[in-house]
Amino acid sequence: MENISVDISNVFGFITRSTIEGLQNLVLEKNLALENKSGKGNDFLGWVKLPSSISDSDLKEIKATADQLAQKTDVIVVIGIGGSYLGTRAVYEALSHTFLHLRSKRQYPVILFAGQNIGEDYLNELMEILNEVRYGIVVISKSGTTTEPAIAFRILKNHLEKKVGKKAAKDLIIAITDARKGALRTLATDEGYKTYVIPDDVGGRYSVLTPVGLVPLAAGGIDITTLVDGARSMEIITSPDTSFNENPAAVYAATRYTLYRLGKKIEILANYENKLHFIAEWWKQLYGESEGKDGKGIFPASVDLTADLHSMGQYIQEGERILIETVVSVKTPQTRLTVPKDADNLDGLNFLAGKRLDEVNKMAELGTLLAHVDGGVPNIHITLPELNAFYLGQLMYFFEKACGISGYLLDVNPFDQPGVEAYKKNMFALLEKPGFEEETKRIRKRL
Repeated sequence: MENISVDISNVFGFITRSTIEGLQNLVLEKNLALENKSGKGNDFLGWVKLPSSISDSDLKEIKATADQLAQKTDVIVVIGIGGSYLGTRAVYEALSHTFLHLRSKRQYPVILFAGQNIGEDYLNELMEILNEVRYGIVVISKSGTTTEPAIAFRILKNHLEKKVGKKAAKDLIIAITDARKGALRTLATDEGYKTYVIPDDVGGRYSVLTPVGLVPLAAGGIDITTLVDGARSMEIITSPDTSFNENPAAVYAATRYTLYRLGKKIEILANYENKLHFIAEWWKQLYGESEGKDGKGIFPASVDLTADLHSMGQYIQEGERILIETVVSVKTPQTRLTVPKDADNLDGLNFLAGKRLDEVNKMAELGTLLAHVDGGVPNIHITLPELNAFYLGQLMYFFEKACGISGYLLDVNPFDQPGVEAYKKNMFALLEKPGFEEETKRIRKRL
C-alpha cells in the first residue's frame, strides 16, 4: 500500500540537501524526546502513541453510541472551539459529500457546528433550522466554561429542552469533557448525559483521534476505524526507529526549520482540492498555537487553489520573499469528469475536450509550482494517493508529529498556549465578570 509522501526537491534552489541532512541527529534527538516524554510540555504527549493505544473495542463502543444518536436525528450540532472543533470539521468536510446538506435522502445526519464563534445572527439562524428538524448535540469542553462553546451550549440546551422536553433531550446530548472535574462534567453527571473523556495528557489541537473527534465523526458516517488505521501506520513510519530520509515528519520539520533560519517567516499551506479547506484551518491552529511563542515561529497561512491564484497569487508570485509554500495534493480523485467538445468553441476550450478535469487541475498545480519557485518561493510537496479516511489519518498524524519536532527545534513548548489567555482577560474585564473588578477599572481608564 502507498503512503503519503513528502517531496522537498523544490527547495534545493534555496538550501542544500546537505544542510537539511546535517540536522538529522538533532531531529532524531527531538523525535526521541517526544517518544520518551523528556522534552518541554511532556505532560501533554499522550497523542504520540494514541493511535496504537486505541482498541477495537473502544471504536466499536463509540460507533454504537454514535449510531444510536444518528438514528434519532437529522442534524447533529457539534459544540466546541479550537481543537475541539477544527479537527472534527476538517475530517468531516474532507470525507463527506460537498452538497450533502442539499440531499433529500441521507444515510447519516448532517453535522453542523456551533460554539466556534459568538455570532448572534449565526446562532439565531442555526436555531431557525433546528426548529424544523430532529437534532442532537455533541458538546466538547474540558472545563465547560470556555466562553464561546459554553454560551452556545447554554442556548442550544435550552432550545432542545423546550422543543422535545427535558427527559427526551437528555438522550440527545453527548458530553465530551474532563474525567472528574469541571462545569460540564458536573452538569453531565447531574443530567445523566452519555459522556466521553478528554484525556488529561492530550491537548485540544492534538485531540482529533480521541472521542473529541471520533464520536461526532462516527455519528456523521465517517469510517473512524480506517481513520485510526491510517494514523497507526504513520505512528510507525515517523517513529525514532525510522531513518531520517525515510521519515516524512523528520524531513518536513528539518526542511521548514532550515528555511525559517534563512528568513522564510511565513508558510502557506496550499491545496488544489476544495475538500481540504478545513484541513488547512486545522493545520493553522496546530502550527500557530504550537510554534508561535517566545518571539519565534513560522506564521501559518493558507490558500485554496486555483481560486486564490486570482487574488493571493499576485503576492505569492511577487511580494516579499519571506514565504514557504507547502502544497497538499491528491493523486487520484474519487470520481471522473471530462471536458465536453463544443461545436462553436466560442470559449476556445476545445483543446481540452476529452481531458479529465483532474488533468487540467494537475497542470495548473504544476505550472503554479514552477512559477512560484522561479519567483523565489521554495516549495514542499505532500501527496495523498487518494482522499480517503486512511490517508487522512496518515496526514493528520504526520502533521502532528512534525509539529512536535518543529517546536522542539525552536526550543519552545509546543503544547501550551499562554498567549491565548490575553484576550480573555480583557474580554472578561470589559464584560465586568465577577473577580475582574480591578482589571475592569484599569481597562476602562485605558479606553
